[in-house]
Amino acid sequence: MTSTMRAERFYAETKTVALEDIPIPEPGSGEVLVKVAFCGICHSDLSLINGTFPARVPVVTQGHEASGTIAKLGPDVTGWAEGDRVVVAAGRPCQACANCRRGDTANCLRIQLMAFAYDGAWAEYTVAQAAGLTRVPDNVSLEQAAILADAVSTPYGAVVRTGKVAVGESVGVWGVGGVGTHIVQLARLIGAAPVIALDINPAVRERAVELGADYAFDSRDDDLRDRIAEANGGRKLDVAFDAVGLKVTFEQALDCLRPGGRLVSVGMSAESPTIGPTAMFGLAHKQVLGHLGYQNVDIETLAKLVSLGRLNLSRSISKVVALEDVAAGIEMLEHAQGNPIRILVKP
Repeated sequence: MTSTMRAERFYAETKTVALEDIPIPEPGSGEVLVKVAFCGICHSDLSLINGTFPARVPVVTQGHEASGTIAKLGPDVTGWAEGDRVVVAAGRPCQACANCRRGDTANCLRIQLMAFAYDGAWAEYTVAQAAGLTRVPDNVSLEQAAILADAVSTPYGAVVRTGKVAVGESVGVWGVGGVGTHIVQLARLIGAAPVIALDINPAVRERAVELGADYAFDSRDDDLRDRIAEANGGRKLDVAFDAVGLKVTFEQALDCLRPGGRLVSVGMSAESPTIGPTAMFGLAHKQVLGHLGYQNVDIETLAKLVSLGRLNLSRSISKVVALEDVAAGIEMLEHAQGNPIRILVKP
């Protein structure tokens, strides 16, 4: 192994990225060095570059959806071996907050996000806590495994943990790109009915139906509420997911909920939606729930579902770019070239 590696580096002051040769990191106690196989490009990566997300450190390697093989074990690591195929958790507990001090690291109050608070995996190698690794089943490709660490697990957390979607509940998904597509698939998998996809792009709507949506409507349709009610036996939605995060999508999704319905906000932007008059909001008993991330155990659950053929991610990888072409991959996602679900970087 050489002493240096290629890595993409984001500079917060100038909001620019550059490919550089930097030292290969050394795993500390309880850590492993992972040779990166693939790492996804996520909209939150773009949000750091464009300033929607504030920078946590002056310079950082981006990329937080990583799969690979263990290249080296740090001190005190047990249960893992060099060559093991793994998914890297996209965050780590701070180990200092009130919850961490009492052993509740899964609910850390100051979670550190990979590629924001510490170096990520748009690089040849990355360091990860052994406690946050997930083993990849032999029949699951490392390409599909990489996106489990956010692009699929965040939708899983939104559907199962925050939205608490029950069998037979009606679900609407605003924006069926990388996150929304997997919300559609997971909502269908757990028995939501009907699952309705909403997007302005006809090609994306067609794809959503192919991947599990019962209906797909243009969110700009003036008769959208009537179309949703017709598809759902005269009722509005039990649960709506806003995977876009714009003012218009948030407010439209909220408006399409039945009394007592739940809106789960997953997409992010700098825009500020409203809930309307508080009197009407209270009378309708609607709930607005913010969602971010997942629990590490969710990655293992999803890997099992993929391994058993219950969850099909074969269409989720839209493009693979070399690390040297990461800037092109960022541009593809930013401008939705080819309507990507997920673009991967291959160091």
